[in-house]
Amino acid sequence: MKKQIAIIAGGDSSEHDVSLRSAAGILSFMDAEKYDCYIVEQRGNAMQVLVEDEKIPMNLHDFSYQYQGERRSFDFAYITIHGTPGENGILQGYFDLIGLPYSTSGVLVEALTFNKFALNNYLRSLPNLHVSDSIMVRRGMTLPTASEVVERVGLPCFIKPNAGGSSFGVTKVKTEADVLPAIEKAMNESDEVMIERLLVGTEITCGCFRRKNGEVVTFPITEVVVKGVEFFDYEAKYEGKSDEITPARIAPETAARVSKNDTIYLSPARLLWHHTHRLHPLGRERQRTNQFARDQHHAWHDPSLVHSSASSRI
Repeated sequence: MKKQIAIIAGGDSSEHDVSLRSAAGILSFMDAEKYDCYIVEQRGNAMQVLVEDEKIPMNLHDFSYQYQGERRSFDFAYITIHGTPGENGILQGYFDLIGLPYSTSGVLVEALTFNKFALNNYLRSLPNLHVSDSIMVRRGMTLPTASEVVERVGLPCFIKPNAGGSSFGVTKVKTEADVLPAIEKAMNESDEVMIERLLVGTEITCGCFRRKNGEVVTFPITEVVVKGVEFFDYEAKYEGKSDEITPARIAPETAARVSKNDTIYLSPARLLWHHTHRLHPLGRERQRTNQFARDQHHAWHDPSLVHSSASSRI
């Protein structure tokens, strides 16, 4: 009997529709001979499963639904929501409560990595990682002046939502006059805003996962090169204004160091994270489809066998 897979999409962020497109792409990659896959759209407190062009409400008590007089349920949740509640631990906590395996890291890792400022401070405690200096401001607090911001982090700098995806509300600030408007823009996405020093270099991403037997597998390293934009924003991600070059054009010893770091930080004593670098390193998030559709090491046998979306997020 084929496994029943829920591809969870939508969410409550500005990237709701982007997430639905991601789900459609994932659905097209899945092996229909092994899995019955359905897109489940979430918004607010409601979820609906798409079955033969019909949207059917999910019973959130046990994540089941009724179709043609039959109760149906799922064996596994493939979470592809961009932002809350799919990347901050909320949905993971729900699935933990009902006992349904899922594709991401657990509650702690997702909650920590969704908070850019908290994650950066955690990463500073790890050896051989270089994390850009940053400050955080919150809605309702007295904001620093533009000159104070520039004195601390310099120009250009990045101003971004502290809790949110990487496509909306992010500004590369080049002048002191643009600091406060950029903070206001970021607060449209999050009540907390991170102001971060710019680090210049080659941007690479290296996905990894841990198999059930504890073996860490790292994927080939990809170099991200933007075209016609200044950083990896919405246009670069979704409208073709970037090239993703695999393998990355970096020295072999650098590639080996990146893969080694992935292995170290995916060990049981460390966070599971999707390791992304800027050389000189500036952590950035690149959410990538894993090899679940073709992987013979079935993730539902062991919730710890997940593709981590955790990282230092732009």
